[in-house]
Amino acid sequence: MWLLNKSKSKTNSRKQIAIKEVRNGIIVLPNKEYRLVIKTSSINFELKSEEEQDVIIDSYQNFLNSLPCNLQILVRVREVDIDQYQEQMMRLKDKEKKKVYKNQITNYCQFIKNLVSGSKILSRHFYIVVPYHHTGKGRDFELVKEQLHITRDLIMKGLEKMGIKARSLDSLATLDLFYSFYNSSQVKTQELKGETIEALLRNNYV
Repeated sequence: MWLLNKSKSKTNSRKQIAIKEVRNGIIVLPNKEYRLVIKTSSINFELKSEEEQDVIIDSYQNFLNSLPCNLQILVRVREVDIDQYQEQMMRLKDKEKKKVYKNQITNYCQFIKNLVSGSKILSRHFYIVVPYHHTGKGRDFELVKEQLHITRDLIMKGLEKMGIKARSLDSLATLDLFYSFYNSSQVKTQELKGETIEALLRNNYV
């Protein structure tokens, strides 16, 4: 399995990306730096009425003024894997017993194939990275987690006022985000799962 092959490089991947560990959904960095990642939905500003746009702008201004710290906004643009989607639909077709539904699934897959022929379908994912620097002595992780969660809750409440849904990424989702950055060609065939992470850590591969 390629994922469990040790790298020949003297510097492992963890040191290259300066991440010591991901614990309880919190990224632990050197020099007492910590990060928490929030994934958000989006709103189509152009489709809103003029009054709705004014409300969103005012809410966004209030949101920025209420921030307790600097934030990093990450917009991830990725090509949608249509082949994988069609494979899922064909598996549903195999489970379907009625011929009329089988034909509908076949026609639908053909329609999707013709629709995206010669073009790429892109998806956009939005993230907010919340930073925290621990200035106290020692490494009291519970204090760090508490402070990050307080900041996270304030940010999520501000986003909700603008009609934006938000959720905090857990450890596996955070690792999967970095995994997709550095393994874009393998992510389609080698999905990152909790069992894989446990195997990697247990055998000291990362």
